[in-house]
Amino acid sequence: MNNPGNNPENKTGATPPTIGVFDSGFGGLTVLRALIQRLPRARFAFLGDTARLPYGSKSRRTIARYAAESAQFLVNEQDAEFLVIACNTASALALDAIQDAVPVPVLGVIEPGAEAAWAASRAGDVLVIATDATVQSHAYAAACRARGLRALEKACPLLVPLVEEGWTAHAVTAEVIRIYLEELNAEAAAQGMKPDTLVLGCTHYPLLRPLIERAVPAGMRVIDSAEAAAEAALRHFNGRAAPAAAPSAGQDAPPEPQLRCFATDSVEKFERLGSRFLNRPVGKVELVDLGG
Repeated sequence: MNNPGNNPENKTGATPPTIGVFDSGFGGLTVLRALIQRLPRARFAFLGDTARLPYGSKSRRTIARYAAESAQFLVNEQDAEFLVIACNTASALALDAIQDAVPVPVLGVIEPGAEAAWAASRAGDVLVIATDATVQSHAYAAACRARGLRALEKACPLLVPLVEEGWTAHAVTAEVIRIYLEELNAEAAAQGMKPDTLVLGCTHYPLLRPLIERAVPAGMRVIDSAEAAAEAALRHFNGRAAPAAAPSAGQDAPPEPQLRCFATDSVEKFERLGSRFLNRPVGKVELVDLGG
């Protein structure tokens, strides 16, 4: 039974929850975008630890410390009562440390992505594209294996800079995607796999989804781990998936999200590029210092 006190969509006048969303940069704004669509009455605090990225080049211990400090900022300073770790590297290497550091529920992006792949795949063979750090962790392979799936992972290091350059519909980007997926499908075939599902294991990749969907073999399902994480967050609040739609005539417009964005460096870049990921203006980004 639903508990209306925990449901951010309830109409009983209860205070909506504050959801903290954390990433090492601003790619996690794609997760925030999906959360806002499903939980438009919640309050959101987003933190990008831009002073200390990329996390992928750091040790597991350092990543855990950075991620825990960011989580504590969202909980202790912004009163977040639920955290979404919108960072594949932190989800892969530091989720336990984050859970130990804060007294609120914590959701990563990897388990929801693997769960969505399990629901989508009929063959039981899935492909994963991600950054090198996420692939090296083999977190998606482990999460898929726990669900009875075989997963083949591939690092696609050129895709993040292409997204940040704004080349999300460029012919060069389409060709890079084609080459990566051709290599990945050839490797899958060599291993006797028949994959029917592709997981986007990086929060930048949703901006490339149209190009990726044109490049995959016919019939292959594309799983957006950002969307999957937002669905899991919605289930936590006892709701049901219902992406926000444009209001019909006579209906009230969806409420503007209550949102504060923070960054540990490069706030101007965050403000400039963030709207591309969030698909709306991010507003004034506040600078915070979490230490070295």
